[in-house]
Formats: sequence, C-alpha cells, structure tokens
Amino acid sequence: MPLSLKIEKENVQNSERVKSVDFHPTEPWILASLYSGSLCIWNYQSQTLEKSFKVTESPVRSAKFIAREHWVVAGADDKFIRVYNFNTLDKTREFEAHEDYIRSVAVHPTLPYVLSASDDKVIKLWDWEKGWACTQTFEGHSHYVMQVAFNPKDTLTFSSASLDGTIMVWSLNSPAPIFTLDGHSKGVNCVDYFTGKDETKLLTGSDDFTAKVWDYQSKSCVQTLEGHQHNVTLICAHPELPIIITGSEDGTIRIWDATTYRLENTLNYDLGRVWVVGYKKGSDRVVFGCDKGTIMVSLKIST
Repeated sequence: MPLSLKIEKENVQNSERVKSVDFHPTEPWILASLYSGSLCIWNYQSQTLEKSFKVTESPVRSAKFIAREHWVVAGADDKFIRVYNFNTLDKTREFEAHEDYIRSVAVHPTLPYVLSASDDKVIKLWDWEKGWACTQTFEGHSHYVMQVAFNPKDTLTFSSASLDGTIMVWSLNSPAPIFTLDGHSKGVNCVDYFTGKDETKLLTGSDDFTAKVWDYQSKSCVQTLEGHQHNVTLICAHPELPIIITGSEDGTIRIWDATTYRLENTLNYDLGRVWVVGYKKGSDRVVFGCDKGTIMVSLKIST
C-alpha cells in the first residue's frame, strides 16, 4: 500500500542563518547553531526562545545536546570545541580540536564519546571521562570531512562523508577505514543510516544533485534519488516513520518512501537553502534549518 502522508507546518522561527539543529530527547527544546557564532534553544511548545548566547565570532557549524550530562557541545570555524551546561550556560570546557573548520560533531548514544570532523580532512574521537582526551584519530579522506554519523545498530562503528566524493565506514577501535564507498560524481555533504528489521542501509547526499541509498552488506548502491536542482545538503531516515528526507540548496525538502523510494512530497517554504534536519524520537515532529531560520513540520503517516 502507498503511504498516506499528511504534512502540517507548525511554526517558523526566523533567525540568522542556521547551520545545525538538534532536539532535546525529553524537553520541548530545539538547539540551533548559527552562522553568526551563537547558540539558541527555543521551545517548540510555547514557541518562545528559551536561551541564546554567543559562543564565538566564527560560524558554529554543528552543535548537539548531551542530555545525560546537561551539556551542549559545539564545533566552530575557529577550530575549537566548546561545552556548555545548558541549564546555567556556564562553559565547562574549551579546547582547540582541529587545524581547520569543524564541520560536524556526533555524540555517542551511550559511551562518553564525541566525534568531530573537520576541513583538515581528519576525524577525531574525544572521551569526556578522560578529560576530553583525543583517544583516536581517523585519517583517509583527501578533502573536507562534511559529516559523521554513528551506526545505530552497531554503535562501535560510524560513517563519514567528504568532498573527495567518498563515504568511509570506520570502527572506533581502528584508525583505518573498514571500507570505502565511491559512487557520487562530486563531493558528498551528508550521511545517515536507515535501519529496518533485518537491514542496514547508508544514505548520502552530494553536490552532484543526487542522494543515494547503499546496501551496507553488499557495499553497492541500490537506489539513486533524483530530482533536486542543486547540491543535496541534508539526508536522514526518520527513526519511526518509513521515510527518507532530503534537502537541498535549491530550497526544497523532498520526502521519499523508504521502501519503494518513490517521491511522496516536495516542500518549498521559501526559506532559502535548506541545510540541516533534526527529528524528535517518539514524535512526528521534524525541524529543518535554513538560510532564514528554522521551520517545524509534523509528518503524519499511515499505510
């Protein structure tokens, strides 16, 4: 049966250019990092700004909640990682992490680890229980590393996307990649995992205007998602809903059936280039970060 997809636009939060978004797992909060160098936390139930504070004069390209520690962690163009208590806004840690812009940070779901990826072509693993020591460095990409994502089914592994056009899969215990995927004709901006009952697939988006679905076992591309008119800058599989979401510098958001790969809907809210996406586990809420702010959407699906 085809999907029945109902889309409700809940609200728009206008701001400076948004570079990353993240949901708090229990509070009704969305964390947004801004090109201006600030972080803001807004409440999507009351539609009010809870907190906003300056981190640096440089763009903050990636920030995540570490809810179990009451922290947010942020990586910026000034090469620093900073950690704040999101209740008090006190800065608990600050250190120079890379030799160039930090593009992406990812928080391990259970272990005290944060991954960071940079324009210096390097990925680093940080252990906050060891004083934020760098416990592993991952080298292999020949261009900027744009995003890293932990494998939800095997959290000792992760994937990385690079402007060298490749996707690499890594183990936390080895500095060498497990394998490399090469199928896009231009740089790869984003990577995520789709995990069904008996399968794991990688999802990637590229400057070649396409997104691809890769079979994790056979290491082959099983589907190319075409239709965007500019670079694909975001991709994700919703953890509960059977959909894949892509976004692009063409200003559109596309929603695909994760089983048939059929395009279900195209959204265009005239907010400029669409960069990032976040979703709330256990909820149908999805938030997109764009040039002009963030937009909250509810996706209600039946089959």
